[in-house]
This record gives sequence, C-alpha cells and structure tokens, in this order.
Amino acid sequence: MSLYTKTAFAVFGRFSGTLEIFFPDLADKLKKAGMKISNREYISAGMFTSFIFFLIEIPMLSFILGIFFKGIFLSLITSVTLSALLTVIIFFLFTKYPNTIIADKSKKIDTYLPFASLYLSTIAGTKLPLNQVFKFFAKNSRYGEITKEIQTMSNDMEIFGMDAHAALQRAIERTPSKKMEEMLYGILSTSVSGGDVATYLREKADTQMEDYRRALNQFAKKITIFIEIYLTAIVLGSIFFVILTSIFSGISGVASNIVLLQAIVIFIFLPLLSMVFILVVKISSPVSE
Repeated sequence: MSLYTKTAFAVFGRFSGTLEIFFPDLADKLKKAGMKISNREYISAGMFTSFIFFLIEIPMLSFILGIFFKGIFLSLITSVTLSALLTVIIFFLFTKYPNTIIADKSKKIDTYLPFASLYLSTIAGTKLPLNQVFKFFAKNSRYGEITKEIQTMSNDMEIFGMDAHAALQRAIERTPSKKMEEMLYGILSTSVSGGDVATYLREKADTQMEDYRRALNQFAKKITIFIEIYLTAIVLGSIFFVILTSIFSGISGVASNIVLLQAIVIFIFLPLLSMVFILVVKISSPVSE
C-alpha cells in the first residue's frame, strides 16, 4: 500500500465501508485490472482524491465567479455548489477507472490471442504436462499481457504448489479478456474430461484467426468511410470556408475580423478536429499497440 493510499484509508477508512455496498462488483474489477488493493482502500483513495479537488476548487471558482458576480455571498454559494457537484463527478470517474484499465488490457490480449493460441497448441502437441506447457510458454513467448497472465499461472504452480486446474481457475477469474477467459475455460474443461488440449487449442486458434481477419476487414471498410468524411467535411470544408470568407471580406471591407476568424479555424479548429479523428480511428482499431 502506497503512502497516499495509507493516508486516504486512515482518513476515510471508516466511511468507505458504508459506500462499499454501492459497488458490489468493484473487487472483481480491481482483480481483473491487476490493481492490488482492496475495495475499502480504493474507495478511500477515491474519497481522498475527491476531497482534495474539492478544497482546490472552492477558492478557484470563488475567485473566477467573483469577477462575474457582484455579491461575494452569491459567488461563494455558487462555487461551493459547483465544487460539490464536480467532486461527486470526480469520485464517480475514479470508481470507473478500473474499467479503463480492463478495456485496455483486454484489447492488448485480444490482439495477440490468435497467435498465442497457435503457439500454445504447438507446445501442447509435444504431449508435455500442462504445467510444463505454461512454463515453457511464459519463458519463451513475447505476447505482452498474455505472457504475463501465463507467467502468473506458472508461478501459482511452481511457487505456490497449485495444480494446473486450480491455476487455470484462478486465471479465468483474473483475466480481463472475455476471449482469453473462454479459451482458458476450454483448456480446463478439455483437460478435466481427458480430451486433447493441443487439438482444442489448434481449433480455437483457427477460429480466433478467422475472427481477427474479419475484424481487420471491417476496420478497413470503416477507415475508408472515415477518410472520406475527413477529406470532405474537414479538409474541403475548411478550404471552402477560407475562400468564401475571403470573398465576403473583400465585399464588406472587414478584412481584419475575417483574418482572425480564418486563423482560428486553420490553427485551432482544424488541428483539434484532426486529433479527434485520429482518436476515433485508434479507438476503432481492433489492433492494440
């Protein structure tokens, strides 16, 4: 536990237990996100962070609103109200932060899962025991989050003495990826029933590879649409705006104001839209970096 979390728990620990019932799935999310912290500690950290923001927001908003409102009392009441509202929003976003980590890890896992499944099937085809299959994979693979998950499974077996089935069950509960959870559950079921794990993994890898190709094809179609929208609405729209405003400025004789407006569009509005476009494309991509 970090010093920040210890301080937060010391201050708000008694209150976090009351709020814990409102977040019944938080423990599962923290586990899947790989955050080694308890429910009460995380809620306490969220309350502490929100409280700090509340103390910072009140004087800042009071000063800003004091410029617009003549009465000090009105600006103070408004700043306290807005600060309280923002504090609640910050706490809500804090509790949703594990979801962001889960989504990011899940995307990274899903990107390499078809290739990792194929590699696992190759290792399992040598008829090694499951614990040796996972140990070899963890030692020799470079699949990011997948390798970390398998390494944790290998540690559970090598260090804590778990059997392969118990380690698989823990990994199923821990992994943030639905696809990897399904694959691990399939390995567990196949192994328990005495089936051929290598055959299962090979078939699973073929299915995942087909899904991966389909996702790439769909993304290619989306990219085509995005590029057409970007070129038509943003690039050509900006060019037409500059041309039309230049014509109107010549007619009306207010060139200085038009030049300022054009500069805002070209140097602020257009780059911001381009950044949004890049962000949308990155979010839509089925491949994680």
